[in-house]
Amino acid sequence: MSEPTRKVIHCDCDCFYAAVEMRDDPRLRGRPLAVGGRAETRGVIATCNYEARAFGVHSAMPTARALQLCPQLILLPPDFERYREASRRILAIYRDYTPLVEPLSLDEAYLDVTGVERCRGSASLMAQEIRSRIHHEVGITASAGIAPNKFIAKVASDWNKPNGQFVVRPQDVDAFVAALPVKKIFGVGKVTAAKLNRLGVNTCGDLRAWSVADLTHEFGSFGASLHHLCRGIDERPVQPDRVRKSLSVETTYTPDLHDLDACRAGLLALLEDFRRRFERARDRPPVHKAFVKVRFSDFSRTTAECVSSAPDDAVWLRLLAEAHGRKALPVRLLGVGVRFAEDEGEAAPAQISLFDSAPAAAATDATDCPGVRHG
Repeated sequence: MSEPTRKVIHCDCDCFYAAVEMRDDPRLRGRPLAVGGRAETRGVIATCNYEARAFGVHSAMPTARALQLCPQLILLPPDFERYREASRRILAIYRDYTPLVEPLSLDEAYLDVTGVERCRGSASLMAQEIRSRIHHEVGITASAGIAPNKFIAKVASDWNKPNGQFVVRPQDVDAFVAALPVKKIFGVGKVTAAKLNRLGVNTCGDLRAWSVADLTHEFGSFGASLHHLCRGIDERPVQPDRVRKSLSVETTYTPDLHDLDACRAGLLALLEDFRRRFERARDRPPVHKAFVKVRFSDFSRTTAECVSSAPDDAVWLRLLAEAHGRKALPVRLLGVGVRFAEDEGEAAPAQISLFDSAPAAAATDATDCPGVRHG
């Protein structure tokens, strides 16, 4: 007997942080609003509402640029405790339908509802009911994508935003994916998308003309994933108990960063994005190490890391100097992140938040870097 076709729902709250702010202060509704860091501290936008997006404001944009585009923008600092509380209530709704819930962040999750009998077994009706409950019980809106796998469900959840849903039935997968721009493929960032476009590949349909061997030659081990995903094949299961081992962000620079001072400026901007993602990450273990990854202009890569339970900017800047000094070439990519403790013996006795002020002595102990690993 063949396995039943999977039914995966990807739920994504609409402009989550901003939505919670507008829920709690109705005077903000209808006005351009963003949540993020201040411009004078080189902050970035965490999220914004649709009124702000009409001016070209978007997440991860420097706040200074957002205020240039929209001088009347209302900027609020994040209040993660309220966002976590809303997220907990939303997750409880999801788990009413299936135990197979994989949170990606505070505001989005995958649900595997294969074989679930609620709503007559219809994943579309379940998604509609879930979204209605989020609206009435939590006071914000969510969008959903319904499909046979995670990749297509996530793409579909963006199709009818805000406050909508879109279903891709198994018989429609081939045509739906063939028309997708390659930038929609899971794991394809701006640099890879630009390279594909230069090679004459603009859609998943275009990419299907490439063999696995050719894709592997151009993109390394990622080539096999491209070969499968452009055909709508994604076997990744919904994993409710994923153990997170690390959290990081990285970006590629065009043109390259030509000296250590430019790298320092790039790293400090990158840390804003990292801290935002760190706060959004759910159920994270204690931090055990900090690391910085550098890819040089000759495409060689090195990683510097050290034991640190609560790294601050100074720790990452020291690691950057260590990594950069190994070649002192122009830099095309920087990454920054933490590795989590994998057992209790690795965890510090008292975990200090990356975002809270700490007494000087405690901060010194927590961020001590006795040694730097060469990678």
